[in-house]
Amino acid sequence: MSQQKPKISTSFSYETLEETLDIRPRNEGMMIGIPKEIAFQENRVALTPDAVGVLVSNGHQVVIEHNAGEAAHFRDKDYTEAGARIVYERAEVYKAPILVKSAPVIEEDLPLLQLNQVIISPIHLSILKALILEKMMEKRITAISFENLKDDSDSYPIVRSMSEIAGSAVMLIAGQYLGSANHGKGVLLGGISGIAPTKVVIIGAGIVGEFAARAALALGASVKVFDNSVYRLKRLQNNIGQRMWTSVLEPRLLAKQLKTCEVAVGALGSQTGRTPLVVTEEMVSNMRPGSVIIDVSIDRGGCFETSEITSHEHPIFMKYGVIHYCVPNIPSGFARTASQAISNVLMPLLLEAGEEGGFENLVWHKLHLRNGIYLFKGSLTNFYLSQRFDLKYTDLNLLIASQR
Repeated sequence: MSQQKPKISTSFSYETLEETLDIRPRNEGMMIGIPKEIAFQENRVALTPDAVGVLVSNGHQVVIEHNAGEAAHFRDKDYTEAGARIVYERAEVYKAPILVKSAPVIEEDLPLLQLNQVIISPIHLSILKALILEKMMEKRITAISFENLKDDSDSYPIVRSMSEIAGSAVMLIAGQYLGSANHGKGVLLGGISGIAPTKVVIIGAGIVGEFAARAALALGASVKVFDNSVYRLKRLQNNIGQRMWTSVLEPRLLAKQLKTCEVAVGALGSQTGRTPLVVTEEMVSNMRPGSVIIDVSIDRGGCFETSEITSHEHPIFMKYGVIHYCVPNIPSGFARTASQAISNVLMPLLLEAGEEGGFENLVWHKLHLRNGIYLFKGSLTNFYLSQRFDLKYTDLNLLIASQR
């Protein structure tokens, strides 16, 4: 076959071409599944009926397992009115390409997971097993963890909301256990005219500490805050807007303050491993009988040596005459508020993923989202987890770049 000779034109005509932009794919209807949580004490649900309504009106489908919102007092009827489809088979919900859970993936979920599924759920480091990660890697799952999701202001919105709930709840719980009905000391938390205010010691000046201090001050208690970061103590004072008694963690001073307080709150965070133990058994034994310890950081090991995990059914135990409240999942006790807070973060995220034509595309545009991804199409992209379980680590940015 003879090759065609190239045509040569003597006069070139230059035309202006339109600029081509990175066009977003057409809004793709996604299918989102919400299972009913069977994990330990999980009362929250990740999307409220209002959020489901917004997703449905934007062209997405939502499948929800029967009674998934029951514990947070969202009825099936509320969901069907919002446009969701109720299913009674657990396996049916797991067929959705995108799963939204309010509890971590547990072993019972593994057989139901689909290939290439996207899962948005919390990740509880204390109960995570290598087996779960390996199975999810086998199924090439993309997994996003709540706690590590960042927003545009570089903060963690869901952790922040849950910490605000826990912090505010701490004082309500303390007030309850100081009352005579619960064999407490019979002290009113706060201050009334002519009687010295109740003393509250808060260890940790993060968000939990700040909201606990806010609630205690509003009740009229006298509040003392300990933290090793002077910056956090300063931020707490600025946010609350008044001078407060603050100190770095100095054991002798801490022991002295605990001796005379009615309520002690452990609210130290830890980025990776367990929380530091700052209150020894001896310090607790010197506390006043009938005083209350609330260890909010118990899910990461706790910061009181005497703390042991308790449940919402049996929330307290006594040691040295001191009431210990060590429920790991405090926001779950205020499930409706917590569900709304989670939903407020996830619903806009899902809408954006829909507009971008799926999470894979959204990750390309939204750098903040990358922080929350610990599995991307079966590759482990969280360095801390890879070290802890000795699994192969892959850099997420390289993975994403190689996909384009």
